Amino acid sequence: MAEAGPQTGRPDYLWPLFAGLEALDGVGPKTARHYKGLGVETPKDLVLTLPVGGTDRSRRASIREVALPGMATVEVTVGRHRPPTGRGRPYRIEVEDAQTSFQLVFFHAKGDYLSRILPTGSRRVVSGKVELFDGIAQMPHPDHILTPEEAGEIPAFEPVYPLSAGLTQKGVRRAVLSALERVPHLGEWIDLPLMDQKGWPAWRAAVEAVHAPAGPADLARGAPARERLAFDELFAHQLTLALARASARRGKGRETRGDGRLRQRVLDSLPYRPTGAQARAVAEIAADMAAPTRMNRLLQGDVGAGKTLVALLALLVAVEAGGQGVMMAPTTILAGQHYANLKPLAEAAGVVIEMLSGQDKGAERKAKLAALKRGDIHILVGTHAVFVEDVDFADLRLAIVDEQHRFGVRQRIALGAKGQGADVLVMTATPIPRTLSLATYGDMDVSVLDEKPPGRTPVQTALVSAGRMDEVVDHLRKAVAEGRQAYWVCPLVEESESFDATAAEERFRLLRAALGEGVVGLVHGQLPPEAKTAAMEAFARGDTRVLVATTVIEVGVDVPNASIMVIEQAEIFGLAQLHQLRGRVGRGAAASTCLLMYRPPLGETARRRLMVLRDTEDGFRIAEEDLAIRGAGDLIGTAQSGLPRFRIADLEAQTGLMALAQSAARTLLTRDPTLMSPQGQSARVLLWLLEQDKAIRLISAG
Repeated sequence: MAEAGPQTGRPDYLWPLFAGLEALDGVGPKTARHYKGLGVETPKDLVLTLPVGGTDRSRRASIREVALPGMATVEVTVGRHRPPTGRGRPYRIEVEDAQTSFQLVFFHAKGDYLSRILPTGSRRVVSGKVELFDGIAQMPHPDHILTPEEAGEIPAFEPVYPLSAGLTQKGVRRAVLSALERVPHLGEWIDLPLMDQKGWPAWRAAVEAVHAPAGPADLARGAPARERLAFDELFAHQLTLALARASARRGKGRETRGDGRLRQRVLDSLPYRPTGAQARAVAEIAADMAAPTRMNRLLQGDVGAGKTLVALLALLVAVEAGGQGVMMAPTTILAGQHYANLKPLAEAAGVVIEMLSGQDKGAERKAKLAALKRGDIHILVGTHAVFVEDVDFADLRLAIVDEQHRFGVRQRIALGAKGQGADVLVMTATPIPRTLSLATYGDMDVSVLDEKPPGRTPVQTALVSAGRMDEVVDHLRKAVAEGRQAYWVCPLVEESESFDATAAEERFRLLRAALGEGVVGLVHGQLPPEAKTAAMEAFARGDTRVLVATTVIEVGVDVPNASIMVIEQAEIFGLAQLHQLRGRVGRGAAASTCLLMYRPPLGETARRRLMVLRDTEDGFRIAEEDLAIRGAGDLIGTAQSGLPRFRIADLEAQTGLMALAQSAARTLLTRDPTLMSPQGQSARVLLWLLEQDKAIRLISAG
């Protein structure tokens, strides 16, 4: 670590929060293991495990004041004990409150224990659920039995905690109160004007308040204490991303300024004008490239929003400045697709573009590498392998990553380190709701393409029951006779590629029998790469009219003549995936259709998904719906997305708070990039507290 002083390791006063759980009241080694079920391993975890509900235990004069069945806390006089009269019968104790009598009921209870805690004639305060049984009011197993002197211990509103096997409400409550005694007063990392405006308490006061709710309103997400703690989590996460971003930018960039002549040639050659969103994105990218720091930008565009043109214009900025650009895709097929799309545009500008893939061998490969090193190739298209292998550029200025399979922050930083100060632009065709884009890509600047270029035809989407398969095949026969092309996507079987292949092969045989030899092609994950490429190319040329495929076609192949998309068992696909698949058609002038075939009966969630897809083509709206239906973790697949797991904050419900946290984190780092001011030092404590050690390493590395 670079700095001396207390911040080089976790501050001493936080250590009690990071001890073992056995240090807390009532927690032994066995109970500590049970807490793992809640993801709780330290007192700090327990302090940040908030109540999920509450029980009204306010004192009543009589159970008559409560609607039964219901919770009652009343003072009673203990009457006669009636031990069980046979096996399996309960032990009953008659009691009387200010207005009526009722029974306390215990199963499997020891009489001597009950005589000791509830002696006849004594006064006790009991609290529990009262219900009617055979017309008699009963309180089975009261939650609290205390003398009137001790009864002050029962809160009027008692928090209810999440439990896992082996834990009880009483035990968790006791451990929480013990953990709260270890909570120190910390300095403030939030701007005071923001705290005043939001009415948020200081951190320690917030922690105490969330564990002592006065009523249901204090359990709401928007309650000041809860909202403040949610903000802290989001703020720590955004600080980490902002520090990663600053660290990426410290990487010396190069000022790349183009004169616009090559871009103008391309624009002059187009039969249409770029959309406002495309023009805006190009301007943002060009401004980043002209700056002395490194670009770290995400280009987010819906299916068919025209990312290819933006990518080419960005690459031409590099070429105009005398440098080179590279565009990388996750698969050879997709790289080939980009190459095919970019080539005619690049040629209109008089620029040399080449593709490099694993299939280039021997002399051909050598010649390409030599031309690249001399600077004779201006733009290179390839898979991510072009960065790993012995590929030398004369003057690489811009790397574009077409990122279907998300890079995490770490991969993006590693990628930036490869080029000698090259700017990095990441493209994604998955519209990401704003909250998730902040959570996943908060270290990047974002350009959004939210308009469709002219010439894209809307896609008619319809739901069809699997029972109408013959009709669909008939419809396809007519379309093929008219010279149209179609994709037929087979369902995913048991998450296994070999099962998928079998299902696809079966469908291929059925369609070939119905439509004729040579009309139908097949592509699935089990085929060797050459066979896959050959099948795709035959379809792209129009040699085959129908392409039966597993979801390998979700990204990539652009066949303008393909105007029909059939998706079998559409109900088992995610919304984003269905939207991506549908985006394969509607790329030409012909009216296009997408048939979502489903197996009835449809569950509620599946129905909602398919209806959303039928009713809109707006990828951002679809992504928001997907988030609402599935939740953030599922949407991105938390494990591989780098999407954080928050204890308190709720990504779906607290969009505004995430945006606020991002802006607060960036403001603080602008004022105090090394976090050495009093507020900055407090922010470091927050990073230690929430175990964002990665961020602390990034500060010290700077």
